[in-house]
Formats: sequence, structure tokens, C-alpha cells
Amino acid sequence: MAKRRSRGGQPDGATGGGRLSYAPTLSPPPVSPPPPPADLSPKKRSGQRKKIITLPPPPPSIPPLFSDLAFFSPNSPPSSIKMMSRSYTNLLDLAAGNFPSMGGGARPGKRLPRVMTVPGVVSELDEDQAYSLASEPPSSVSQDRIIIVANLLPIKAKRREINGWSFSWDEESVLFQLKDGFPEEMEVIYVGSLNVDVDPVDQEEVSQTLLDRFRCVAAFLPDQISAKFYGGFCKQHLWSLFHYMLPFNGNHTTGRFDRSLWEAYVAANKIFSQKVIEVINPEDDYVWVHDYHLMVVPSFLRRRFNRLRIGFFLHSPFPSSEIYRSLPVREEILKALLNADLIGFHTFDYARHFLSCCSRMLGLEYESKRGYIGLEYFGRTVGIKILPVGIHMKLLESALMAAEKENRVANLRRRFEGKTVLLGMDDLDTFKGIDLKLQAFELMLKLHPAWQGKAVLIQIANRSGGRGKDGEEIGGLIRKTCDQINEKFSSGSYQPLIYIDTPLSYSERIAFYAIAEAVVVTAVRDGMNLAPYEYVVCRQAEKKSVLAVSEFVGCSPSLSGAVRLNPWNIESTAEAMHEAISMDESEKELRHEKHYRYVSTHDVGYWSRSFLQDLERSCKDHFRRRCWGIGLGFGFRVIAMDPSFRKLHLDAIASAYGRTKNRAILLDYDGTLMPQGSMNKAPAEEVLEIIRSLAMDQRNVIFIVSGRRRDNLGRWFGGCGKIGIAAEHGYFIRWGGEEEWEKCGQGEEFGWVQIAEPVMKQYTEATDGSSIEVKESALVWHYQDAEPGFGSSQAKELLDHLESVLANEPVAVKSGQFIIEVKPLGVSKGMVARKILTRMREKGRRAGFVLCIGDDRSDEDMFEGISAMTNDLVSPGAPVFACTVGQKPSKARYYLDDTADVVATLRALAEASDLISESEEEEEEEDDDDDYDV
Repeated sequence: MAKRRSRGGQPDGATGGGRLSYAPTLSPPPVSPPPPPADLSPKKRSGQRKKIITLPPPPPSIPPLFSDLAFFSPNSPPSSIKMMSRSYTNLLDLAAGNFPSMGGGARPGKRLPRVMTVPGVVSELDEDQAYSLASEPPSSVSQDRIIIVANLLPIKAKRREINGWSFSWDEESVLFQLKDGFPEEMEVIYVGSLNVDVDPVDQEEVSQTLLDRFRCVAAFLPDQISAKFYGGFCKQHLWSLFHYMLPFNGNHTTGRFDRSLWEAYVAANKIFSQKVIEVINPEDDYVWVHDYHLMVVPSFLRRRFNRLRIGFFLHSPFPSSEIYRSLPVREEILKALLNADLIGFHTFDYARHFLSCCSRMLGLEYESKRGYIGLEYFGRTVGIKILPVGIHMKLLESALMAAEKENRVANLRRRFEGKTVLLGMDDLDTFKGIDLKLQAFELMLKLHPAWQGKAVLIQIANRSGGRGKDGEEIGGLIRKTCDQINEKFSSGSYQPLIYIDTPLSYSERIAFYAIAEAVVVTAVRDGMNLAPYEYVVCRQAEKKSVLAVSEFVGCSPSLSGAVRLNPWNIESTAEAMHEAISMDESEKELRHEKHYRYVSTHDVGYWSRSFLQDLERSCKDHFRRRCWGIGLGFGFRVIAMDPSFRKLHLDAIASAYGRTKNRAILLDYDGTLMPQGSMNKAPAEEVLEIIRSLAMDQRNVIFIVSGRRRDNLGRWFGGCGKIGIAAEHGYFIRWGGEEEWEKCGQGEEFGWVQIAEPVMKQYTEATDGSSIEVKESALVWHYQDAEPGFGSSQAKELLDHLESVLANEPVAVKSGQFIIEVKPLGVSKGMVARKILTRMREKGRRAGFVLCIGDDRSDEDMFEGISAMTNDLVSPGAPVFACTVGQKPSKARYYLDDTADVVATLRALAEASDLISESEEEEEEEDDDDDYDV
């Protein structure tokens, strides 16, 4: 049966959005159809029918963990795609450190979960397109939706003793509040798990209820995965490491990396991504993934939909590279995150640490353009967003009104009348520094006895943030410290320290904010902490508030009027508390006004709206560029290139090569004929043999165009016949093996060397691992072996320094791949290309075929030069192949994957030359035989 066309011009199933529906079997029909389910699919054109399917039985307790990978060129014919093995190494094998053989096993049967009950297109059933990594064209009908993916849904769930379950929105959840920043017409769908266990027999009913009433898609993790996922890898490894706690412990088994926990983390992320795939329309939807629990979800989604618009926001700190590098799966997580289009952080420090890790571990450098930070990753620009989350003003103000109405605020004012209240509002975990706060408060009472009998510290601990054994131990230690302090300073009805660890409602907590003279935050490491923001809003009636905030908290940079403290320094923290409660009233008012202005304008709606705008900007070129996926496991990435940029195929170049009689072949050396990382820089014998063979063809003019010294190039390629060499980017040119070198620079004045060399020596002494290369026409500063971050920083400084001191000299200062080079003006590989083609024309051999291959920035001049060649230098209609090495943004129109690909291409051309020569010899022999017969 022919396939019906869908919205994007593809067969049903090609769009990849699996919006499933409970539907009756086609034969026989049921007596009474089920009630219509909630529809998560975008609005369709009128008259478009839904695809009816029959669902298979429910999946087993542990679903299939990973879809196998198919790898193919985007230009491969459909038949080759269909025949490709789908039993490639999967991500869990890599996570476990196993590398099974790449056999051609049968494709596993597809299972469709019974949870989703939404009508729509099911691409997973389409055999021809299900595994295609190619992206679909944009739809002509669109309705923006955003899918919010998080570990926990913003839902409060409670099981009733009778009549099943009770569900309601968790209005305090940031995930629920962020909807305020989206357009009213934007549909919001949530994907996540519940904070309560649901019996397998109830999961289907619960899923349907959440879908119908809340537009929420529930992900249920099997017990054996759930425990290792959250309590294992998330809390034992990621949470601790991201808060700067290295995995060293007195109990050696606790500090050791457990790979089974990593496998569970990957498996859980896979389950969440499957839930997203079930409801997504990849052409129109945005996906916003939240926090460290789901850091590899972008990789799973990008593997399935190349052009999907994916954002990720990290709500915890991101550690420095010295800490993060201790994680055994560090590169896997970085590469997974880089499959997102936009990655958000609360502060610049967190973003800077992430960028440093990408630089040190993946060799990626970021650029800042017009206020936006971006990482170039295989042709895609991954945006970096820096903006702290805000609070929900309306919710907070309504809770404050409720607290006033219920007399909670008035009762607390009467209770603490005549006292100066300091407030601490923290989760009960290791990193909140509550014990340090108590010690500092005790010291303040000792150093400033006037506050004894007046100052009261109310410490509220949220036990939900400190579940388990660790939370109990921390709570016991805090209670013990509180009792000791109260024993020392209590008198009569005065109790200096009040510790509350019982659950409080939102309005009860708000009431404490309203009566506090200052809020003290002493966390030793915290992602954001919104308590100071909430406090400022609650004190708007009094128009004064004071904050004493740890410098290690994410909100600290935003609160410029706060008294900042180092919680590890008990003395300075005690003085910060004293300063906060001793401040003049006018100063309190000024600081409050500044903080309130910021908090009220940078609320949660502003945060989500700004993130969505930046995500849209980051994805604006998605459907303009050619995209395809490559790589195994977490090495998977999407290559995004301009539509005119494509791989140099041997068939096309060989055909053009064989048709022409005058050919120009220009080859870079390092990174083109010789791998960059090779210690032995001399060319391999195979390369020399290929060059000799090409040079023997009288139709070819072949040149090595390199930045290397002429003595090295002359020694290496001296025995290759009539090969031309352009050394030091063309300052020296030798047209043939026996000819003399000629200088092509504008002048021979090198007085600038006396200026540049001392500057370079200064930076070399200060930068371990750097060196200076002295050429006949240039000076080069190398920093490839230096520490990556420091080397790049020093290179930028050196570039500015040299440009300043050499401003009046006839030289150009250029930056390259781990180099800073000073060379005479007018010397470039583009100039060399023009000179070679001009000489060919003057000798009556105007080029009818041009091949130019290079790999770095200096070769871009050559690509630009030959692409702009006019017909006076090359024959009309002559094919010009400008080719870069590696899939990266370039002025070249073609690319080859690596040096091995370059050598293979040149070998094929050499073999073509041999075949042409043999054919001509045979023709000559036949002509001679004909003459003899005559």
C-alpha cells in the first residue's frame, strides 16, 4: 500500500514524532470505543486523517535500553541505508566499558509503551525511515510547543486510602512557575517522574490522569534503575562533585567509582528521552531539559532528530576543571551536553568552568560575539546562557497576604517583640553550612555582648533536602550545637537560638521572612538559593532589609548590596552578622531598594522568557544547514554545514581529472600530508611515492605550499622530480627540482626582528611549554604544549603586544593553530596560488583543473584566492576543488575527513595518471603497427 504523505512532504513516520493513541483494532471493531484521549499533537490541516494503530502488550519492567545505531553518508542511496547493520555498539556497552564486536545482528522488535494515549503519527513503525539520521524539512504548518523535561514533574501526588490517587500542581516548583515567561498561545508539556512510588498496576491509570488533567507525561523507572540512578550516580557522584567534594572517603568502597551506577544513569536518561520522543513534533517543538539528573538526554534526542531545538539549564554549580576532571566519565557528559543548542548557567563562574573543561578536555574554544558566548562544535554553534533564575512575584505576594490575613505575621511580631531577629532558611544538607552559621552566631554574641538578650537566630531546616542517613546525622549535630549555645546564653525568657526542623507551609515560611531584620546564608557551595530574593520581597512593606550572603552562593553576584561573607572564616562571618544588624536605617533602606528593583524585574518569568528567546536565536539556522550524525556512543555528534559544503567524492574529481590536460595541484603539508600530532615530521615513503607519480605526469603542475622552512622541505621533497615548493607561506618559491629558490616578499628589511624577538622571548619565559621558531622570513611563537587555558590567554596578550609594537613595520601579525606568527606583508598562500596560475598561463598552459587541499587558517587565504580566480587565469568552466581537511567551517567548498583520506585521494589520482599514460602508450603502439603494415 502506498504511503500517505504527511505535513512535511515525507511519508508518515518520517517526521519521527511518536504520538500514540489507544485505538481499536481495525478488525473486528469493538462494541464501544474508549473515550477520546488528550491530544498532544499540534494542530493539523483540515481533512488530515489520524494514523490508527494497535498497541502491543505493555513493555517489560526494564525497557530496551538503547536503539542501535546506523551510520551512513547523507548521500547514501536508500538501499544502502536499509541494508546497514543496526546492531552497532550501544551507549550502555560504552558506559560499562564493554566494546562488543560490530556484527550484523537482526534489528530488535519495536515496543510501544501503553502509557501515552495521544493520537498522531507513529514514525517508529515505519521501517524505511525509523533509523534515518537525516533531518526533515521544516513544516508549513507550525504551532510552537515546549516540552519541559526534568527529573520530577511539578505535581504533588498522594495516594488516597480509597478512590485511588490525588494530584495537584506544585505551585512552588520553578518548573511550574516558568510558564509565566512563555507566550499565552504556547502549549507546555511536562515530562518527568513523580516523587512517590506508583505500583506497576496503577501506572497506566496514573499516566492517563496526568496526561488528561495536567498535560504531564510520567516516566516510571524500574526499581533496580531508580535506586542507582538518583541515590547512586546523581547523589553519590554528580551532586558531591559539582559541589566540590572529591570522591575520597575514609571508607574506600564509598569513594570508588561504581560503573553500574553510571549505567543506571544512562538507562534512566534513555527512558526519559523515550517519553519525549513519544509526544514530540521535531519540526515545531522546543525541548528544555533541566538539571544534572538528565545531562545525557540531549545526546539521545539529537541522535534521533538532528534539527530538534534543545535547551539545557543546570541548576547546580559546575565545578572547576581541576575538580571535574576527576570524574571517569567526564568527556561523555561534556559531549552529551554539547548536543544541546543552548546551555544555561546561573553565574559566569559556572559557565567559565564549563568552557574551561571543554577547552582542556575536548580542545574546544569559545567566542563572544555581540554579547553572546558560543562554542563551535562540528559546524554547530552551541550557545552559553548566563542568567540566574528568579522568584514568582505573584505567588509570593499572595502567600504574604495569606500570612497577614491568618495573623501569622502579627503573632510572630508579638512573640519576638523587642528582639532583633536573624533568619536562616536552608535545606538540611552538607553544603548549606548551617553548623558554620551557628558557630559564627555564638562568636558574635561573645565578641559583642550587647546583643546578648536581644539578638535571636531562627534557623529553619527543610528536611526534604536532607533525606536519609546523612540528613539525620546533620540534623543531630545541629540540634546538639543549638542546645550548647542556648545553655550558654539563655536567660529568663530569652533563648538566642531557635531551631525548627518540622515541616512548614509556604505561608508559614513567608511569615518568618516578614519579621526578620536580616537573612543569613552561609552555604559553602550552592547553585542558586532563592531565600534572599524571597526575603527582599517580603520586606517591601517595611522598605528595609539586610542580607548577609556567602560568596559561594549563586545569587551572590546579583545582590550587590549584600554583606558578603566567607563561611569558612568564622570570625569574618560573625562580624558580617554584626554589621547586618547594626546597619543604619537609611543604609538598610537604600540596599533594600536596590535589591527589590532587581528581584522584582528579574523574576522567574523574565528568566524563562530570556532563555526561550536565546534558544530560538541559537536555532535560527537549523533548517538552512545540511546536518547529519556521525560517531559511536557518546561520541555521537551532528555535523552542520552550509548546503554548498560537501565531501570531496573521488568519482567526481577523478572524472574531471581525467578530462583535462593542464592541472594545478596545491598541497599544504602539516595537517594535510602529515598528521598534526606526529612527532616525526618527515613525510612517509608512501606519500613521497604518490607525489613522485603525480609529478611524472606531464599534465600536472604540483606544488607543496607550506609554512615550513625551505631547507626542510627541499630535503624531504628534493627527489620527487619536477615538484614545486613554496616555503614559509610563499616567501621562498622553487619552481622545480633543479631550479634556484627565489624570494617573493616585498622587501628584505628585517629590522623588525630586533623588536619582535625580545617580546616573544619574554612570553616564552613566562609560559611553560611555549617555544620560538626562527625562520628566514618570519618568527613563530608556538604554544601547543603549554597549559591550554594559560597558553590561549598568553597568545591573545602576545598578539595585542606585537600588533602594538610593530604597528609601523612592514609586517603582518597572524594567529594560527597554536601559533602566533610575524611575517612580511603581502606574503600569503593566496598570493602563491595566484602566482602559480599566472605562470602557467604565461607558458601557454592555462589550468583546466585546480585542486587545493589544506587544513588551517593560513590555507583559507589559498581557498579564497582560487575560488575568486577569473577566466584569465584558468580555462572557462574549469573545475576548481578547494578542499579543507576535517569537517569544520571553511571558505573551501569541499572537505576530506583526515590526512589518510587526503593520501587515499591523491593515490587514486596517481593511479588515474598511470592508467591514462598506459592508454596513450597503447594508442601510440597501435599507430606504429599501422604505419609498419602500410
